[in-house]
Amino acid sequence: MSDTRATATENDAEKKAANLSTDGSYRRIVVKIGSSTLTDDAGSINRDFIRALGDQVNTIRQTLGSQVLIVTSGAIAAGLEALGYGGVRPTDMPSLQAAAAVGQLRLSQVYSEEFAAWQMKLGQVLLTRFDTENRSSYLHARDTMERLLELGVVPLINENDTVAVDEIRFGDNDTLAAHVAVLVKADLVILLSDIDGLYSADPRRHEDAVLIDSIGALTKEIVQAAGAAGTVRGSGGMVTKLEAARICMAAGIQMVICEGERPNVVLDVARGESLGTRFAAESNHSYSARKLWMALSGQVLGSLYVDSGAEQALREKGRSLLPVGISKVEGEFAAGAAVDIRAQDGMIIGRGLTNYDSATLTESAGRSFSQLTGSTDLPEASSAAQVAIHRDQLVIFY
Repeated sequence: MSDTRATATENDAEKKAANLSTDGSYRRIVVKIGSSTLTDDAGSINRDFIRALGDQVNTIRQTLGSQVLIVTSGAIAAGLEALGYGGVRPTDMPSLQAAAAVGQLRLSQVYSEEFAAWQMKLGQVLLTRFDTENRSSYLHARDTMERLLELGVVPLINENDTVAVDEIRFGDNDTLAAHVAVLVKADLVILLSDIDGLYSADPRRHEDAVLIDSIGALTKEIVQAAGAAGTVRGSGGMVTKLEAARICMAAGIQMVICEGERPNVVLDVARGESLGTRFAAESNHSYSARKLWMALSGQVLGSLYVDSGAEQALREKGRSLLPVGISKVEGEFAAGAAVDIRAQDGMIIGRGLTNYDSATLTESAGRSFSQLTGSTDLPEASSAAQVAIHRDQLVIFY
């Protein structure tokens, strides 16, 4: 795709996205359903759930005027059932990909059959991280989804597990849902889970744990409360949901975690009812669609720890990250890699694309411009002294 076409299509999408509903309803909603919600204890697809979801989606479209996209898990679970694995999940990649190939067909068929009761058409979209990292593929995926929505079709989205390997996997559909929301400029993401939101501690272990109904910033306490929970039938947990929240909040998109089995939960959240845990950024950061793509679409390959002065400059003044503000480099990566930016206590405060590889940044970390320009042991010392991550390739999370 030429730069001219890319710019034109991006501008068109920006104009469409600006047409928010004037009655306060959400213009565009992404609903993510996890495997633990979509399947029963035996791992079978729950048709009753999908039928109830179709009823809610139809009502949202007809009464609220909102467009709905569905990010669904369950392909591997459905395939394992069809192939007779008896609830025992294999560990080798070929078996999982074969199960996904069988299950994806079964899953989309069930959705289509159940949604047909309301004459709703579904269009299947399978993505890998390659499709979001590559700018041309990213724009084509966005254009496809925009056209499906214009035609009144409900996009049914899943990771393409039949071909995805670690290097191009999102890893979980919570993260995929967040990327889809950024891609189509959604107003709301609803993550349906087997728990009714984020608690102050793991409610299965702490009786005094309380539900957190609203979060404006991902503090250290919030991240610690997430723990590392997951289920046998799903690949995610609360940690992956916080990563999705981090992406959504950076893009100015609200996100709600709520219990998927609650009757009419999607409809109620779409109507604005206070359910589960709602994430809505308190910060005033505003980023263009291109900047969000640049900073967030790539697989994170390392971390840069920054001192308090650099943290303040990034968060409050919108500055670029300079080598002098870096205290530690983690991971091995090439120039142009996506990395997390962390405060001294390890909290992720941003994400961006590095101008230099990990070795160069390790050598230049903590060194001033004058020290670097006078150095004889650092390759490209003069240029590396300028900017480690430019502010145009950087997103601050809170």
